[in-house]
Amino acid sequence: MRYIKIVITVCLFLDFTFLAFAQSSSITIVENIYLNPKTGNDINSGTKENPLKTLSEAAKRVNQASGEGAITIYLSSGVYGMNETADFNTVNHKFTENNRLVIRAEILPDDISWSPSDMPILISTMPFSVEKNAKGEVTGGQNFGVLIQNSHVTIQGLRVLGEPVHENPSEGILIRNYPIVWEGENLEDFRITQCLFMGNKLAIPNHLAVLANGKALEVDHCVFYGVKDAVVMWNNPATNSSMHHNVIIDSYGGIVWTWSATSDFKFYNNVISNANVLWILNKEEKDSFSIENSVIVGYNSYVNKGGGPQGFGENANPEKLKISKDVVLKKEGRLEIIEDQTDKLYLHIKPGTLGSVLGAGLFTK
Repeated sequence: MRYIKIVITVCLFLDFTFLAFAQSSSITIVENIYLNPKTGNDINSGTKENPLKTLSEAAKRVNQASGEGAITIYLSSGVYGMNETADFNTVNHKFTENNRLVIRAEILPDDISWSPSDMPILISTMPFSVEKNAKGEVTGGQNFGVLIQNSHVTIQGLRVLGEPVHENPSEGILIRNYPIVWEGENLEDFRITQCLFMGNKLAIPNHLAVLANGKALEVDHCVFYGVKDAVVMWNNPATNSSMHHNVIIDSYGGIVWTWSATSDFKFYNNVISNANVLWILNKEEKDSFSIENSVIVGYNSYVNKGGGPQGFGENANPEKLKISKDVVLKKEGRLEIIEDQTDKLYLHIKPGTLGSVLGAGLFTK
């Protein structure tokens, strides 16, 4: 009996010693987090066998991590209702170019078994913050779906919708959802790839797919269908940034806003059809930009300057856009896309038609 008491005492001592060490240690190991909107629960551990339910809870788990190294969040297929912002803001964990934070679908478009129905669907259902002018009058509201406040992040393989809201309830008031926002101090290296952004101006407006504040932004192999604005670069200088191999159809705002982009911004192998405004510069028009190896058919305005959430600015100097010889630019017309939802090329340019050979769309292989 005495021997048993001694063993128990030693074991308890070791357990408490380990617990004290773990609590005092600055290292919290998080590597993979799994989400499933059907079988998940936010009190689960987040393993593949016991997944979480929401992306906002996954963000909270990531934000608690300490140390360094890659963290990957896997989203299974299904619909994720975003009733609060998924705010990724790790303070005590370090990501690098090769050891990133990755938010991705379990099955990616290049997988041989992939189909469009496999894409995890993010739709915002959260309330909007109220905005007022200097007179205290309400001018609108906004919310963020996924907020990234870190460098070295990738979002891959998701279908991202806006929010079912009446965007213009009265004159001068604008209610808007920003599905993906990159915001913070001295950020660099944010990639959004193989994502499908969808919206409908009347039923489910997707006000601005990607709002980015940082350098080395890369948006590639995405499809933007029916969104108002595709990509806006603002605030800090967006050096070393690019937008390539994207399909953009039926945008009723501006395709790309280079408010903060520098002249090294690369825009190539993009296919655009039925755009309202092709390009929006900052008000000073201080930089020129190049468009290479792209097909652009159908647009109302070629290049504007200034603008903001409630407007698209005014006509800018068209010479600020340098069009290479391999660009097809037609003001009138419309490209052919596949609308069959069972087709793997759903919402891509129809094979054999103009724009289909540029490799634009969800597939990198």
